[in-house]
Amino acid sequence: MKTVRQLLESKGYEVATIGPDKTLYDAMQLMVDKNIGALLVLEAGKLIGIITERDFSRKIHMLDKTARDTLVKEIMTSQVAYVSPDYTTEDCMALVTNMRVRHLPVMEDDRVIGIISIGDLVKDAISDREFVIDQLERYIYGVR
Repeated sequence: MKTVRQLLESKGYEVATIGPDKTLYDAMQLMVDKNIGALLVLEAGKLIGIITERDFSRKIHMLDKTARDTLVKEIMTSQVAYVSPDYTTEDCMALVTNMRVRHLPVMEDDRVIGIISIGDLVKDAISDREFVIDQLERYIYGVR
């Protein structure tokens, strides 16, 4: 079972961020440019929220405003579920399932060091199972 640190070592530590006073238009443009579904909201280097495509699609309508007239801080999620690098991928799967979130910032010493998504966790789980299947086939057929 992998740890989040091991997952980040293979995936990478890049984190896309945005400030709370940027517009939703800026946030959505950044997500499109990077082909991602979430941005961490940082203020003075500190994690204060997360904004996702889901936040945008659900909350912008309720404000009856445009993306160019709405600030990130108006619709971001302030209560952010996060993990440490020592969590296992299995722990993370349970967390995303129970909390119904798709992205988990990775925090170490009160700073963001990465982010993992449910897609990263599923990809890792599939890879682990493929490895086990390969090893069992090699054992059964005597291939070394």
